[in-house]
Amino acid sequence: MTTTERSLVLVKPDGFSRGLTGEVLRRIEAKGYAIVALSVLRPDRERLARHYAEHEGKPFYEPLVEFMSSGLVTAAVIEGHRVIEGFRALAGATDPTAALPGTIRGDLGRDWGLKVQQNIVHGSDGPESAVREIGIWFPDL
Repeated sequence: MTTTERSLVLVKPDGFSRGLTGEVLRRIEAKGYAIVALSVLRPDRERLARHYAEHEGKPFYEPLVEFMSSGLVTAAVIEGHRVIEGFRALAGATDPTAALPGTIRGDLGRDWGLKVQQNIVHGSDGPESAVREIGIWFPDL
């Protein structure tokens, strides 16, 4: 039996402003995952506070919310067998300098020396996170 799961993917403001949304979506589809919802928006503080609730009070929280609300974001829900694990492997290590070549962050990201790591994409880190995050970004799904 094949278990299909879903994941939230965000192309962050750095990726969007650099015109990398199409490349990220191309890699998702080339991997064989389905895109089941897609939206381009500028996230407001309230949505980001819900998304990053577990990080509230940490030193990087405010710079992160500021960065994520600084421009347009592409939000997508992707679906497939082991899609959460698969997309995280496709994205690469959080630190783009350490991310392996062939990954989204390894090929397209770099450290810009800023307060917050601008690493192009976000992907849900587990099934519970995926359900919670998809509910925040796509409440009608």
